[in-house]
Amino acid sequence: MSTTWDTLITDALVFDGSGDAPQAVDIAIRGGRIAARGAGLPRAEAVRVIDGSGQWLMPGLLDIHTHLDLEVDLDPRLPEVVRHGTTTVLVGNCSLGTCFGQQLEGEQNPIVDCFTRVENIPKKVLGKCVETITWDNTGDYMDHFDTLPLGPNIGAFVPHSMLRVEVMGLKDSISRDPTEAELREMERLLEQAMAQGYLGLSTDGLPFHYLANAPHTDQRIPTQFASFGELRRLLGVVRRHDRVWQTTPIIENRVKGLLYFFLSSGRLFGSPLKTSALSVMKFVLAPKASNAFLGVARLVNSALLKGRIHFQALGTNFRIWADGIVSPIFEELDSTCELIALEYDDVEGRRALLNDPAFIEAFRRDWFHGRRGRNLATLKAKLGLPDKIVIRDLELMIFDGAPVAEWNGESMQQVMERLQRFQGGQAGAARSEEERTALAAFPRPTADEADFMLHLLREYDKSFRWYVDVGNTDKEATLGYLLHPNALPGFNDSGAHITNMAFFDANLMSLKLAQAEGLETVATMVRRMTREPAEFFGLDVGSLEIGAQADITLVDPEALKGWDSNEHRALIHRDLFDHRQMVNRSDGVVTHVLINGEPVWQQGDFTAVLGSRSLGRALRAA
Repeated sequence: MSTTWDTLITDALVFDGSGDAPQAVDIAIRGGRIAARGAGLPRAEAVRVIDGSGQWLMPGLLDIHTHLDLEVDLDPRLPEVVRHGTTTVLVGNCSLGTCFGQQLEGEQNPIVDCFTRVENIPKKVLGKCVETITWDNTGDYMDHFDTLPLGPNIGAFVPHSMLRVEVMGLKDSISRDPTEAELREMERLLEQAMAQGYLGLSTDGLPFHYLANAPHTDQRIPTQFASFGELRRLLGVVRRHDRVWQTTPIIENRVKGLLYFFLSSGRLFGSPLKTSALSVMKFVLAPKASNAFLGVARLVNSALLKGRIHFQALGTNFRIWADGIVSPIFEELDSTCELIALEYDDVEGRRALLNDPAFIEAFRRDWFHGRRGRNLATLKAKLGLPDKIVIRDLELMIFDGAPVAEWNGESMQQVMERLQRFQGGQAGAARSEEERTALAAFPRPTADEADFMLHLLREYDKSFRWYVDVGNTDKEATLGYLLHPNALPGFNDSGAHITNMAFFDANLMSLKLAQAEGLETVATMVRRMTREPAEFFGLDVGSLEIGAQADITLVDPEALKGWDSNEHRALIHRDLFDHRQMVNRSDGVVTHVLINGEPVWQQGDFTAVLGSRSLGRALRAA
């Protein structure tokens, strides 16, 4: 008798993405689709049987915010997301992407110019990525995925910065308003992309997103030069197609930021505009800030305004590493922004700046802004409404890749206190000859935190690493945001900030937080990371219904219970980039991942089928 199914997964506890209580049923797969669900399905009818006993089975997870636009063409397997149970990724976020091709024009290289500082990806890595681009329009971009041996499914936004560059050129996109003809051309290209299945339009309003190539290093990315009128017209196209506006808030001008979020309103603009915005978390320096975002969402989504907006939520603590001062958070200060704007390998340029009296004065002013003196900035900071959310408290800055091995795991405050004892005549404050040499090199006296950090930067440039937790240090608050009706989990920022942070496994941390509350909460969390985002973004994934594409993740709940992402983040060399990258490891937590019915990850390793042929697909909205 011929077999009925390609694969049968038996005896797992199945969370189907609906939010309903899990059931112990078998899942049968044929031709890459869910073919049957039920208890006690006959094993003999399947070519392959996977024992799911003791495990949770769920639809493949969605990463709703990534910057894998570049990596996917270097390695379409996207192994760092697959191993964590993610089977669908969304690209083209924050107004950046590659759907218009290389967009090279003379000396202008917009992809490198935009991505380098915004997403903290070195230019040499970006150069390798740009070389792979063979298309020059949105249609060919979507079609080219059919030629790749994709691992996960991929959906794409039209990135507004690149749309402006395509129509106006890079220089004009950051120096003048578009003409009426250019606005109409942007609308035409966006309309065309909606017909091709793009998810919507992405924009960006964060004030520390700068260009990286001379002569524009003091200019922000093109989307930030758009007027309200321009966005209203372009989002009118998105609204007509019932697609999504992905955005980040304008935080410099809160009134302006609120006005822009009103674009989601169906009452004001005829029909609701689906809006997915960054982001909600409990910031260390502004613990109530995200409550304001959620309040905005509650207002916009009310019966009064009839909007449809949510804020994306991260399922883990927001830990950011820095190589010296090279870190996304330090783009927020004018002085350190000037330092970061120098070319990555320009060590002498940075040291010259660090010894410039005018720069030192500016650095000290930035470092202590809102932290010293009786002034409005300090009062606002004490009230949890700081002007700057970049952490400059040495007690919270932890060495991890220190110039002195003994400093690793210590706060900068601990080292500075030993330095001050050493400089005060306590030679025994130095615990080794290596530390004694390092402490002796500090200027005498090192009077305060600013002096301490300036010396580290002069002495070691980018060759010392440290991290800080910017937000989500309170797990209870994190879970609250993940479950909030005006938030949506699934924000991982995968592929961005390759040496500064790694949240590939944030979805798993979301499950872990839910696990502590019980299976009912786990069922809700699975729905929120599968079917709910799939429906919001208009994608036919995230389901275990009969006939659905068989994208499946199996998790060992006992391994999940004992695992913590903070203990499994690592800086490794990736041959793909010929560069180091921060990654996560959750081996043992995710036992199996199937895409299009094919096992691609099982028992701690990738299978040969991943990368051998196309498994995922380009997802076309609606």
